[in-house]
Amino acid sequence: MVKIAVLAWGSLVWDPRELKTAAKFAPNGPLLPIEFCRVSKDGRLTLAIDETFGDVCTAYSAPSAFADRDAAIENLRQREGTIASEIGFVEPASGRQSDVAMERHPQAVATIAAWAEASGYDAAIWTALASNFSEHGKGGEPFSVTAAIRYLEGLNAKDPAAFRRAWDYIKKAPAEVETPVRDAVAKHWPQAT
Repeated sequence: MVKIAVLAWGSLVWDPRELKTAAKFAPNGPLLPIEFCRVSKDGRLTLAIDETFGDVCTAYSAPSAFADRDAAIENLRQREGTIASEIGFVEPASGRQSDVAMERHPQAVATIAAWAEASGYDAAIWTALASNFSEHGKGGEPFSVTAAIRYLEGLNAKDPAAFRRAWDYIKKAPAEVETPVRDAVAKHWPQAT
């Protein structure tokens, strides 16, 4: 039987919804460079692998309930509400891997492949979204911790409910996901607990 790992570091951990796994997520995944550098449709700063700004954090993993890689990818794609090409994958034995993930974070792909093989998985899948912070209508400037705080201050000023969603997402992130943005948010808004 094919064993497929699903990797997570954000809302999949606490809100898997329709994602089908054979066990709960555990903090036993590979060490990956992760940061709150992506702006979601509802304005939250969300986590993504970022080899430039990410801090090395322990990812979570869970075995997929599917023994077919394409079915596992489709299940993760549906949960994430994205397109199939945004789901990264590696198959250590065949050397197959996601082109998009290789383009966005090649070092992380190598780390994930080595971890999957060492952990006895035939494949690993993850959400391979890139930072979109600098895009117009998102952060609108190059990503930095200072820019992220400025973005959240602006969100708080114009849409407190959206700010609260953003803050809740940062607060709910697993304890293992300790990043410079998370530290800065905790210092800037200590009362927002």
